[in-house]
Amino acid sequence: MAYSAEISRTSPTAILFLLDQSASMQESFGGAEQRGDAAPSKARVLADVVNRLLQNLILRCAKEDGVRDYFYVGVVGYGERVQPLIRPAEEYRVAGDLVPISHLAERPLRLEERLKKVPDGKGGFVEQRVKFPVWFDPHAKNGTPMCQALDLAASMVRTWIDLHPHSFPPIVINITDGEATDGDPLRYAQQLRSFATDDGETLLFNVHLSSSEEPAVELPASVDELPRDEYAVLLFQMSSLLPFTMRAAAEQEGYRVTMDTRGFVFNADPVALVRFLEIGTRPSTLR
Repeated sequence: MAYSAEISRTSPTAILFLLDQSASMQESFGGAEQRGDAAPSKARVLADVVNRLLQNLILRCAKEDGVRDYFYVGVVGYGERVQPLIRPAEEYRVAGDLVPISHLAERPLRLEERLKKVPDGKGGFVEQRVKFPVWFDPHAKNGTPMCQALDLAASMVRTWIDLHPHSFPPIVINITDGEATDGDPLRYAQQLRSFATDDGETLLFNVHLSSSEEPAVELPASVDELPRDEYAVLLFQMSSLLPFTMRAAAEQEGYRVTMDTRGFVFNADPVALVRFLEIGTRPSTLR
């Protein structure tokens, strides 16, 4: 399986986020503690990270003639219910619940004003007010129906592959605290990963937002690199191996990777999470 298909407007790929919105996401995120302040909730970290990544994806697709539809994007929340969080307009229903990136760019829920540290030209940083697009807000309620979310993702992936059988395979990124309440998610993950285009099987990457104080683990190649956490081990087993192009991107970011490296992150801080997610959504050159 090559994972080398060119991504273009005529041959886009799909990126689908599965976001844990269960009650346990109200807990503090161990990997995001801030000096002197209480750690933010896992739900807040999740919302900020994915909203920022969606903005970065749009910027990668922005050209002189506008935002090019290299990606179709879906966001599914699972907690109180399992449902798409971004609904396409009727004219895009041919792609199921996946939204062209240009459509996403035009329709954020709102724009917020936030402070961002930028270089001051003298070796330091200054705070600058910037507009931050928001597509969804933090939410945390009820259980963790991860199996249902993976099953819905499989249905969405099948629809996409039927329409784009020669494209770079869909990329699914599951962000969770790891505690599924509706069965064993490994079987559903294996089923999801089995759906393939001519270029390879669907890629499933997992991010574990833990409440523990254990050190972060990014892109491990073995369970021996993980803490003694049953959910971390399970999510590692659910995760796909990184294809060559993504391993190369990870090496450029300073990661040590091998042929056995999987797309899994445990307890990383928000900056590291964005870096990993950008690697995970950087399949090949955009044309």
